[in-house]
Amino acid sequence: MIIEEIMKTDVAVLLPTDTIADAIHLMDTRKIRHIPIVDKDGHLKGLVTVAKIREATPSIFHANEHPEDLKKPLETIMEKKVITGHPLDFVEEVAGLFYEHKISCIPIINDQKLIGIITETDLLRTMVELTGAHQPGSQIEIKVPNLAGVLSDITAVIKNRNANILSVLVYPDKKDDHFKILVFRVQTMNPTGLIQELKQAGHHVLWPNLPGITL
Repeated sequence: MIIEEIMKTDVAVLLPTDTIADAIHLMDTRKIRHIPIVDKDGHLKGLVTVAKIREATPSIFHANEHPEDLKKPLETIMEKKVITGHPLDFVEEVAGLFYEHKISCIPIINDQKLIGIITETDLLRTMVELTGAHQPGSQIEIKVPNLAGVLSDITAVIKNRNANILSVLVYPDKKDDHFKILVFRVQTMNPTGLIQELKQAGHHVLWPNLPGITL
């Protein structure tokens, strides 16, 4: 999946000369936490977040003492070194940027102009959809040797049970590089029969470890 499929294109923006008060009002009106700052040609110049606003504004108990703080232009507080993405970037790659840099949003740029934005909420929603976690079903974890053809062997067993696969995830086995963990989400509420057939086929089912199913 690529970013342009999930990014928001109706992006609320402000100019560098707009004020902190303008940003607070826009965030409150649009119920957002990030505002890209652009010039009149739509080129990204910076980013203002709720955290930046909180750093720059006085405590609510002393707001009347420093009203001039709210009149400061956004160019004085905005983050200028902004990590950006491209609409054809893969979602997984962008998720890696969020993880590596501990950021909460990434503006999306094409032809040097802002065309969208991705937030951590967008990523979380997408990951839930990709894993099928929002659909009723069962999760099965299987430890397999890191060899070609193992995945097809397991999907053949699942096919024979007429169970629909909602998603497949692959994790390394932290204890042994020669193995990996396959996590299947299948569209069945009772995986007992499927687990039994997987074990009969010689597969090491880690989860669920159902009582009474041993070989």
